[in-house]
Amino acid sequence: MRWDELGRADCSIAQTLSVIGDRWTLLIIRDCFRGLRKFDDFLGSLNVSRTILTDRLAKLVDEGVLEKAPYQERPTRYDYRLTQKGQDLYPVILTLVQWGEQYRKDDKLPPIKLKHKSCGHFLKPKVICEECGEEVKPKQVVDVRQPHKEAS
Repeated sequence: MRWDELGRADCSIAQTLSVIGDRWTLLIIRDCFRGLRKFDDFLGSLNVSRTILTDRLAKLVDEGVLEKAPYQERPTRYDYRLTQKGQDLYPVILTLVQWGEQYRKDDKLPPIKLKHKSCGHFLKPKVICEECGEEVKPKQVVDVRQPHKEAS
């Protein structure tokens, strides 16, 4: 399957990757969660070309992950802010951090610890069943295709 065909695949993972599967896109989303909003701030953080950054930001806006709002006139400049759809990617970012720290960490850098501000404790992200509260493991889940709801 070609990269530009992922969005039409009959697979939610492939469709998701068509939106956020590019390395620059995930790093932009990471930076948004760190509080970056301006084009030049992304440019400085990512050390990416202006063309690639412009393309990735436009795609995230088109997909509804980010919204852009003008903050300056002459020339017009924009803030890029996470929408609810974008904010819902936070668990993905947390688990990527955790996976990276466990399997890809550079021993020259200090470890990244995730601290929960409310209670002050360090946390390890887990997938929890919202009904029973148990941690979910891979062999405890089965895919079930749900029929689409008909439009009213």
